[in-house]
Amino acid sequence: MASSTLDKDIAASFEVFANRKIFTRLDPSTLSSIADAEVELAIIDYVSYKLDGHYHEEVNIVGALPTGIRATYLTWIVEAEVHNGGFNQYYFNTDGKFASEAVEAFEYFGAPEHAALMREANTVRASEEIEMAEFKKQGSSQAFSESYEHTKLGVLDDRFYKLTENLSQLCVARIRQMPEQFFGE
Repeated sequence: MASSTLDKDIAASFEVFANRKIFTRLDPSTLSSIADAEVELAIIDYVSYKLDGHYHEEVNIVGALPTGIRATYLTWIVEAEVHNGGFNQYYFNTDGKFASEAVEAFEYFGAPEHAALMREANTVRASEEIEMAEFKKQGSSQAFSESYEHTKLGVLDDRFYKLTENLSQLCVARIRQMPEQFFGE
């Protein structure tokens, strides 16, 4: 019986997520109307809307975003990838194209622990770049899996999971303190 209730709760959560409002414009009244618990996702959805069908232009589109929106997106990517498969997955999936900017994004939110760890991960990845490029070139899930055996990033994953900074709280606080840096047309 409890399993049935849990299944219904999960299904309801998915339905709410699938039917959430996607903002195509972020302005003062819009940002202030979004609950703290939902404002980061609203910004990520906004960036996804901007990128839709234009992922080949991601670097240019993201580079042109207002500072706060860009920082939210860059830190979100790091968190999502590292929590899903570690720093190795982050670099494998993103080619590290925003890795340097992610350090600045963490600093923007007042997250020095995250910034320092990201900086360290960038240094480790740079030292492994040639070797990891060979795995990436193979383009298979097997090569991706094998790359974990050759990277030194794994110890940084454990440290990332133990960081004491609450990045989400820092992000929401910055959004509320400086909303003008999160406006987008």
